[in-house]
Amino acid sequence: MNLKFPLTYILLVAAQILLANYLNLSQYVVLCFLPAMILILPIKVSTIAALCIAFATGMVTDFFTTGILGLCTVGLVPVALCRNWIIQLVFGSELFSRQEDINIPRQGMPKVILATLIATGLYFLIFTWVDGAGTRPLNFNLIRFGASLAVSTAVSIYIIHILTSEEVRRWR
Repeated sequence: MNLKFPLTYILLVAAQILLANYLNLSQYVVLCFLPAMILILPIKVSTIAALCIAFATGMVTDFFTTGILGLCTVGLVPVALCRNWIIQLVFGSELFSRQEDINIPRQGMPKVILATLIATGLYFLIFTWVDGAGTRPLNFNLIRFGASLAVSTAVSIYIIHILTSEEVRRWR
């Protein structure tokens, strides 16, 4: 892993913080591409390290956005915990055996979209449930979950492209 990935990761976390603070799409849409960033961590990163990265990313994001510490973290940590399972389910075990990172041209756009959809769906399932905490009606939470999942997955594909752009050049 070179120095470009961690720097890009930190800049994208800063972009997520700025978007959460200054771009409020509606009460139904929460834009969050952090689950895709956790999913796209290099394969060499262990589950424990991914959990620590997810926890730190969530806490920093919570501290600088909502001020409710743990709201983003409670959704990101399960994504990091299920990361290897999602990769195994969607891409198979060959990524682990080859120690090959996820990239769009190599694995294909449909598989990357499916993996991103699963990771983002898991995040928003937990995030929406905890954020509502029994104070919002079910139909509001379902609409919020669906709208946030659709918008965030679309943006996450572009974020994955940004994080893996160097890997793409290596495989051509």
